[in-house]
Amino acid sequence: MFAKILVPTDGSEYSRRALLAALEMGKKFNGEIILLNVLMTPEALGYLLSEDATVVQQQFNPNGEATLAATTKNVDLGGVRLTCRVKPGYPALVILEEIVSEDIDLVVMGYRGYTSLAGTFMGSVSQKVLAKTSRPVLLIK
Repeated sequence: MFAKILVPTDGSEYSRRALLAALEMGKKFNGEIILLNVLMTPEALGYLLSEDATVVQQQFNPNGEATLAATTKNVDLGGVRLTCRVKPGYPALVILEEIVSEDIDLVVMGYRGYTSLAGTFMGSVSQKVLAKTSRPVLLIK
């Protein structure tokens, strides 16, 4: 039923909880988990780099790898296959692209639960993913 489960992570405790929930589902359905960290690029924030300035994936990987390590620290995978990825870009957009390109069956995301007013001003990656995907999304507080 849920052969491929995507778990976006920002390294927070909410993301760790999402990974733990996804692992339980992965065990139950013999599924694979893709743990994804998306790092904002200057372009994703609306900044243009000059022709002389370039940002390469290798510059992002140390921060992304640290985030993945924080999420998986002391987590027992219980035999579930886990693939870790770091990608640059705008988080909601990259997550949505990953859902389509990997034919994801379920997205499990941490959710901070900001009030509606704070969520309106700050925007929520989980809200954007929920609004734009037809795949099931499980939010974990």
